[in-house]
Amino acid sequence: MGPHESGTLAVPGARLHFEVRGEGPPVLLIAGGNSDAAVFKRLAAALAADHRVITYDPRGNSRSPLDGPPRDQRIEEHADDAYRLLGHLTGPDESAHVFGSCSGGLVALELAVRDRDRVRLTVAHEPPAMGLLPDSEDHLAFFDDVHETFRREGVAAALRELRHVFGDEPAPTLPEEHDNTAFFLAHTVRPATRFVPDLTALAAVADRVVVAGGRDSRTHTVHRPAVALAERLGRERVLFPGGHVGYARYPVEFAKQLVKVFTAPSGTVPSDRPGAED
Repeated sequence: MGPHESGTLAVPGARLHFEVRGEGPPVLLIAGGNSDAAVFKRLAAALAADHRVITYDPRGNSRSPLDGPPRDQRIEEHADDAYRLLGHLTGPDESAHVFGSCSGGLVALELAVRDRDRVRLTVAHEPPAMGLLPDSEDHLAFFDDVHETFRREGVAAALRELRHVFGDEPAPTLPEEHDNTAFFLAHTVRPATRFVPDLTALAAVADRVVVAGGRDSRTHTVHRPAVALAERLGRERVLFPGGHVGYARYPVEFAKQLVKVFTAPSGTVPSDRPGAED
């Protein structure tokens, strides 16, 4: 299903490309890393049978150009973008379910504490909040090294190094509109992994936050912050089909699990627990 609406929204410092599919309660999907709206095409199509699904290219990626020269990205600024997008595309009395993947999960968490009226439920899938880990300094140093490798040797060498967080497997290849890898390595990977969610603020809305991860990525470094965050919030981690980008490989199954999470009673995981931690 193609979008029945697309357009751009001017925000401070950028113009956001957005797409809308389907009718029903609003769902906002936030891409992470070097991804854009295209990574959610199949997931959005599966959800659009019963929801109005909003996707967009994060600032600096693909069809969402920055107004000025490239610079390091801030999760807070991206959360403000998502806030403005919801204000533009939803009614004043509507609240949305929000799903964010990877650094998009960090954006979703920041949005959850900023916009409690517009966000009904937040699902943060493997947000890379490395600062929550007991060995955080080692992980942050690793991402510094990835950034330096990119500067010295280029994209391919940096991606080879980045395999470590994906269980020494290649970083996932996704159907983006444009290749944003260089921008990601230069301006996103370090600030995103250094961002630490406001745990005190999140605790106040913990019954509306679901921390999620991939069933197939449970042994990968990229999954560990989800475990730590769920523990800090006193929430049960919910597992979804596939690995770090299971929504791209198993969109129908992923959508079914998302809907179960969306419709579960407040503060709980799905009642039949198909995706809860084993």
